[in-house]
Amino acid sequence: MAELLTSAQMRAVEKAAIDSGEVTGLELMERAGAGVVAAVFEEWPELALSSYKAVVLCGPGNNGGDGFVIARLLKQRGWEVEVFLYGDPDKLPPDAKVNYERWGELGEVLPFTSYSERKTWACSLVVDALFGTGLTRAAPELGELFWNMEDMVDCFAVEPNHPLGRPAIVAVDIPSGLCADSGRDFEIEEHWWRASATAHLTVSFHRAKLGHYLGEGPQKCGKLVVVDIGLSKGSPAKLDSPVKAVGTIHNAWFDKDGDSHKYIHGHPLILSGLSGKTGAARLSARAALRVGAGLVTLGTPHEAVTEVAAQITAIMLTEIDTPEILTRVLTDKRLNALCIGPGFGVERAGEFLPYALAAKRATVLDADALTALSESETGFADLHENCVLTPHAGEFKRLFPDLAAKLAERPSKGPAYSKVDATREAAKRAGCTVLFKGPDTVIASPNGRCSINAAVYDRAAPWLATAGSGDVIAGLITGLMARGLAPHHAAETAAWLHVEAARSFGPGLIAEDLPEELPKVFRALGL
Repeated sequence: MAELLTSAQMRAVEKAAIDSGEVTGLELMERAGAGVVAAVFEEWPELALSSYKAVVLCGPGNNGGDGFVIARLLKQRGWEVEVFLYGDPDKLPPDAKVNYERWGELGEVLPFTSYSERKTWACSLVVDALFGTGLTRAAPELGELFWNMEDMVDCFAVEPNHPLGRPAIVAVDIPSGLCADSGRDFEIEEHWWRASATAHLTVSFHRAKLGHYLGEGPQKCGKLVVVDIGLSKGSPAKLDSPVKAVGTIHNAWFDKDGDSHKYIHGHPLILSGLSGKTGAARLSARAALRVGAGLVTLGTPHEAVTEVAAQITAIMLTEIDTPEILTRVLTDKRLNALCIGPGFGVERAGEFLPYALAAKRATVLDADALTALSESETGFADLHENCVLTPHAGEFKRLFPDLAAKLAERPSKGPAYSKVDATREAAKRAGCTVLFKGPDTVIASPNGRCSINAAVYDRAAPWLATAGSGDVIAGLITGLMARGLAPHHAAETAAWLHVEAARSFGPGLIAEDLPEELPKVFRALGL
């Protein structure tokens, strides 16, 4: 799994490389600029076939220095290039100042006011090298600037015979105005909904940043490309609590030996709701079975036994009407994982929850169990380290109202409070693993370990926005913990498989399709 960095961590990596003598700041700037140009031509090969016009918007920091390099490299290819500088050239950082001067030998640097005043012109490429990851505050004067940038596709005319039909907008590192640590816009009083730029292509360096995957980051970035600028072979500074991007799964977790038997692979118990409310638990149970649990049992109230029995075949069934019966059933130690919540009913969940948690099994709390937990007088006291909570945004708000409130506040300075921050705090407070659902699913454990499973960019799976999808992921986690995976590993793996199954099936997906798509996903992994 790749590391995702904060802007501070990225600066630490660069500083360590420069301090060690591995590379100079100027060399890094040159590599970054060259990487952007190469990424542009790889994304739009048509632009490499001739010389066009580019507009490069440079800011007052090293991001602007990258912009001057890009302008120079395009000019050397015969492009017409206009460069605009936001800020005072005399206050540029040393490396950016060098590249400002190098560009000055080839072309003019126009003040940014002349860009702001211009209504339209014909160009093929717009480069946003204004602020990148360096912006840490809102600035009222930027409102109109970003409004203009968001409307560039409409406001800019294309050159005659231009192959793309519209100007291409490229952001250097991250669209300007977007918090690199949270993917959130900084508040601008007059234009808060237009507080950051938008790109068709974003080119970042060394590692992706948290803001590329969180919040509004994926929508603002367009397509994300990460360029190696020669830091990966060096000795970067030790990073505190890096966040991982869930990229794949370990095949060994799914191996089954030829001489093994079903009980070796775990036996989860999924608690079902009352009659007419059993579908959610059945989805969870099917997912647990498909992910490789040796056996799966549905704990069903007497009134729903016939309903459930008519719908299942490979899944087993046992009657559980009261919390006391649950306790008796769980004397069978082969039942090594438990899921409570899907379709269960909030009032019933409140009654069963203390007994379920007292069993100290690997336990997934989802849906109604999370609401019941938020209303419990004992709060998180009964939770244990083998629990996984799986809230969506509304459930997270009920469980952690203060953290949700902080997350809802529009930030005026950075680094802004992020979904990573909120999930880490939630996991520490609850004393167990928390999987905070969404396109930018964040998984955190009490020790600070954190990962992101983002269904964005080329992993986008909008079809997951369908009833029952969350019940399936709860079942996947339960089945994986029954198979012996630790809570954090189980949550990461389940989130990844959930997205891959949706992507494999495609449009038209309903929740029932997800478990049935898993065999295709496993075959694609070579299992």
